[in-house]
Amino acid sequence: MGGSTLEIFKFGMYIMFPIGWMYYFGTNLEHRFAVPDFWPAPETTHKIPFERDELKAELERLRTRRLEARARRLREAESRGERRGEGEG
Repeated sequence: MGGSTLEIFKFGMYIMFPIGWMYYFGTNLEHRFAVPDFWPAPETTHKIPFERDELKAELERLRTRRLEARARRLREAESRGERRGEGEG
């Protein structure tokens, strides 16, 4: 039918196609598939506190923020005339 030349060509394609595919998609990945500004800059991300003093300061900041939000909700509820524990009925 095709002879040995066709078989050698097919074998070469079977071997070289995956290798070429891996070479194309495996080289120069940083520039070929890069999305500019995809990852945030380190100075704009959250900084995880590791030291004991940093942890205490972060907990205090979160506690203060929570209490301020609670006080704001209570003021808004009072301005609307709602009280805690009062229900309809």
